[in-house]
Amino acid sequence: MDSEDSDKVQIGENKFVSKSILLSQLNTYNLYYKGEALQLRHREEEGELIIEGLLNVFWGVQRPIRLQMQDEKEAGRPRPSLTSLSAETDINTLKSDIYICLMEVATADDQSKDFSEEKEEAGEEEQQESTHSHRLARTKTDVGGRRISGRRLGIRRVQRNRCSFNGHFYNHKTAVFTPKFGSVTNVRVNSCMTTAQVMRLLLNKFKIENSPDEFSLYIVHASGERHQLKPNDHPLALRVLQGPCEQVSKMFLMETDQVEEVTHDVAQYIKFELPVLQSFIAKLQEEEEREMQKLKKRYADMRRIIKKYMRSLADSTNVT
Repeated sequence: MDSEDSDKVQIGENKFVSKSILLSQLNTYNLYYKGEALQLRHREEEGELIIEGLLNVFWGVQRPIRLQMQDEKEAGRPRPSLTSLSAETDINTLKSDIYICLMEVATADDQSKDFSEEKEEAGEEEQQESTHSHRLARTKTDVGGRRISGRRLGIRRVQRNRCSFNGHFYNHKTAVFTPKFGSVTNVRVNSCMTTAQVMRLLLNKFKIENSPDEFSLYIVHASGERHQLKPNDHPLALRVLQGPCEQVSKMFLMETDQVEEVTHDVAQYIKFELPVLQSFIAKLQEEEEREMQKLKKRYADMRRIIKKYMRSLADSTNVT
């Protein structure tokens, strides 16, 4: 019994797949992404197969989502150095951190420029006052004693308001995040992580303030078929089983209350033109009417037979 369990890999609640099938699909997946960052690694711990790597997730939200405007809560967290980053560091997260650091450097440079220029102006004024004080004492005016601010010199300080987050633009005044439909991001996960865990990891990566309960992961096929992942499903394992080609199927992040599942039977019809769909509906109505008539006739026959039997019982009773 234990040997049978060790040969299976859990991909969801009460859902298992053969380890050999999953490894075969994994080899195909890695051949497809050969030499790319999306290749997956696998190992076994205590007989359990664990796959890990980057999982592509496409944005499919229809409503704006809220982002934290700045990283005040993490002000004390040191920035990671480029030399200490491992090869597994998420490139998108690194780009956003570098962008924020550059904004800080630009702000510091502008402030130092303003301070140095004001200091130089103050030094020049003191030297002029000490050298020519006896000649300029009566002619010095208030205008000559004013300091020229950085703004009047054309120096504009950069405010540290994040204008983009991993390439997705949002309004820093309202902190509203508007990802483009179909744009892709990725998170580093393993095959033991459930849908709920992957969702929390993805939302924390972008510092999204919305509740994870508002969203869910969906596998969307090119045919239009759409399947919602359950909270206890394992997204990375399911992605491997679906195959590597994202032209065939993609994993989307969508609002739970805005999206409905589309079965395979329905998906094969939704891409037809309107007149064709109307003819399908008409034929379905005709078939429904025929089935209703058959069902009504069946119950009418059963009713007639039962009543006939009841009358025969009543007649036999009266005779006795």
